[in-house]
Amino acid sequence: MTNFQDKANFIWQVADDILFGPFMHNEFRDVVLPFLVLRRLDCVLEDKKYAVIETHKKYKDKLPDLSQVLLKATGGLNFYNTSVYDLHRLSQDSNNIELNFNNYVNGFSPNVREILDNFQITKIVDKLVKNDLLFQIVDKFTEIDLHPDKVSNHEMGYIYEELLRRFNEFIGETA
Repeated sequence: MTNFQDKANFIWQVADDILFGPFMHNEFRDVVLPFLVLRRLDCVLEDKKYAVIETHKKYKDKLPDLSQVLLKATGGLNFYNTSVYDLHRLSQDSNNIELNFNNYVNGFSPNVREILDNFQITKIVDKLVKNDLLFQIVDKFTEIDLHPDKVSNHEMGYIYEELLRRFNEFIGETA
């Protein structure tokens, strides 16, 4: 996948292949967009993941508020994740996907959890689990590399907008 269109096509196909049936087409965006954001956050944090986890272990029983020391461990990012999990690690344990996914989401800094709450991630995950699809969607999203070295913020915006356009266009066609 070399350009934003290829990445958008891949994500669109993942939605159609995995979600069709248990989810109506107009619900695809409710699943895909938060997972796109999660994948991007994973890729952004990738180089600092170990430092954040080690900092968390070191100070969790020593400081009442770890946020500043964890943000410093990210090297200047304004978010962090203290969970040992990322989407890739989640895709290695299908038997514990729900428990591990919740640990992963709860490991994010409050600002990211607020974004995920706005996406209603709990409701989405519950439906994915009920339909035995959480592992599949996590696994598929690990196949797309959204690291900032490969995908600029500008290109991420194009991917997100292209998916929004497609979802809205599709909803318009089926309304």
